[in-house]
Amino acid sequence: MEFVYEKIFVPHKHSFITRKLQMDPDSDKMHSHKNFELNLITSGSGRRIVGNHISSYSPGDLVLLGPNISHCWEVLETAKDSEPECIVTHFYENIITSDFFNIPELENVGELMKKADRGILFKGSKTSQVASTLKKMVNLKGLERYIGLLKVFNLLLKIEGEEREYLALPSSLPDAHDKDRDQVNKIYEYVFQNIQEGINLKEASKLVYMEPSSFCRYFKKKTNQTFMEYVKRVRIGIAARLLAETDKPVTQICYECGYNNLANFNYYFKVIMNKTPSEYRKDLK
Repeated sequence: MEFVYEKIFVPHKHSFITRKLQMDPDSDKMHSHKNFELNLITSGSGRRIVGNHISSYSPGDLVLLGPNISHCWEVLETAKDSEPECIVTHFYENIITSDFFNIPELENVGELMKKADRGILFKGSKTSQVASTLKKMVNLKGLERYIGLLKVFNLLLKIEGEEREYLALPSSLPDAHDKDRDQVNKIYEYVFQNIQEGINLKEASKLVYMEPSSFCRYFKKKTNQTFMEYVKRVRIGIAARLLAETDKPVTQICYECGYNNLANFNYYFKVIMNKTPSEYRKDLK
């Protein structure tokens, strides 16, 4: 899978922009950008990747992302004919350090945004109210759109506890300007491009000019998981997509996602997905 660093255009004299976008199944790529993003899926389903987290998404999914976290919404083959769409709100760069949230009434919103560096999936009945407001905001301008955004923030703050899921594992990655973030993104790209052919620790280490032992310590420090734990999660994510999209036998999927031992594949699939491959496929029907 290709990795790209995007430059999001927020028009001059705008603090944010809300748009309805077609999700192109043929150009879904792992990417990151310097902007906060609020993403609402209105139609379509597939695989969501946020940092080191891999799971499925469907209509109604609502995710808030902080700057510079790698992410991708892949569209299922079976959903390509349903014209998958999302409504995306992007904020201008460095908004968190600006005066945008610098009033007492928005202090809690600023705190929520700071927690989005791992990606937040909002759940529960209040998300439908958020979705309704976002759909209206697409056609609003100026002050009316800003008022709509305040309504969205007010609703998001009310979604708490188990209805707020943090997606990626905590990371000690520094600010976007630090070279470490580029290093880790380079490793992520290598894994996605080579997951089916085979992952070589020495090759991954060379990408960041380290010996394998130093590289393993570095990756664990920066992502709070070992390199091989990350590789396993990517492989199981690919397997989950193949189970959902195809009728291929579990044995074939095992090998296509990089495993050469069915017992190991079944074991790690259940550890990560909380069910066996066969149970996962059965639950999708």
